[in-house]
Amino acid sequence: MYMDRAKKSLFVFDFDGTLNASKVPIDAEMKVLLRELLERKKVAIVSGSGFDYYKLNILDVLDCPDELLEKLYLFPTSSTRFFRFENGAWKQVYADDIPVEERQMIKDAFEKAYQDIGYTHPPQVFGEVVEDRGSQITFSALGQQAPLELKQQWRATQDRRAELIAALKKYLPEFEIKMPGVTSIDITRKGIDKGYGIEQMRDHLGIPIDEMVFVGDALYEGGNDHAVVRTGIDTFAVENPEGTKKLLREWLSEM
Repeated sequence: MYMDRAKKSLFVFDFDGTLNASKVPIDAEMKVLLRELLERKKVAIVSGSGFDYYKLNILDVLDCPDELLEKLYLFPTSSTRFFRFENGAWKQVYADDIPVEERQMIKDAFEKAYQDIGYTHPPQVFGEVVEDRGSQITFSALGQQAPLELKQQWRATQDRRAELIAALKKYLPEFEIKMPGVTSIDITRKGIDKGYGIEQMRDHLGIPIDEMVFVGDALYEGGNDHAVVRTGIDTFAVENPEGTKKLLREWLSEM
């Protein structure tokens, strides 16, 4: 797909599976490529993960001067929060938190759904299985800190997320329930998805959508990146971080 790079102001990326392997920091080559892109363009990253995940897996290794960080925009927890770098620090611009009582209702719904389908947790989990991120509740079958290899094995042999989601929908009809990543389920308010994130970028950054481009590994129908398509943004599908690097090398050579 041809794209006039000169007309694009904001390059938007999914995180897990696009910039990094799940739950591990970006590698040395991705770090260099992102820095080179930031020298030329503005960059946004949108993901279901929380800000602490961004800090651990990109900010702590990116090693950028402040003037480049000021061109990097972070939209964690499915874009229900927005962080930007100002005056030497990361500042939260907005947070669309779910009320405490509704978050408890979501946690209770998981317990009911487990019973409905006879779901049992794996014998060993690594951290919280159902994590309260304020603006999002996230289920991770093996826990939030599970090794990637174990998560991939679980998805290949034991993945029952589709059943869990079907059961959850009975109790949570007013919420958005998505299946991102390798072992996760994300629950947010209705209408909160990556398309919503693109619209927030337009409104908060003042950048028209036709000046943006989105790169993600789940742009297919039903994938958690597919919601951006409705906004009309130019999209580029990749299968993994190596595909993203290939795109970046090509684009940077032409800028």
